[in-house]
Amino acid sequence: MNVYILVVDDEPDVEALFRQQFRRDLRSGRFQMEFAPSAPVAIERATDVRDPALVLILSDINMPGMSGLEMLPKVRAERPDVPVIMITAYGDAETRKKAIERGADGLLTKPIDFALLRQEIDSRLGQAA
Repeated sequence: MNVYILVVDDEPDVEALFRQQFRRDLRSGRFQMEFAPSAPVAIERATDVRDPALVLILSDINMPGMSGLEMLPKVRAERPDVPVIMITAYGDAETRKKAIERGADGLLTKPIDFALLRQEIDSRLGQAA
């Protein structure tokens, strides 16, 4: 089974960072990561990659055009089965509250704690197996 994690971020260096952090997993085929440069592209990809392949969406909050918070209810409407974790440089209580109210399963702050993210991914992969 191909297992996908969709990462949504408008910063081009994010893809390189994630590929570096998860290189062993990606090389072994444990899961695949797709990268969407904007919220509209992410919604399209989330709709196209059908269950059970898509196990997690990681999305930046601050992006030009449609923000991650604006994307969240739209992607949840299309894929209520797929958990969404928001990523932000601003981990204040108000941002966390907005993310959870709009359907986020969690919030990670930058710089990303990749050990914590790996635990989250391992948990999602276990549920998908």
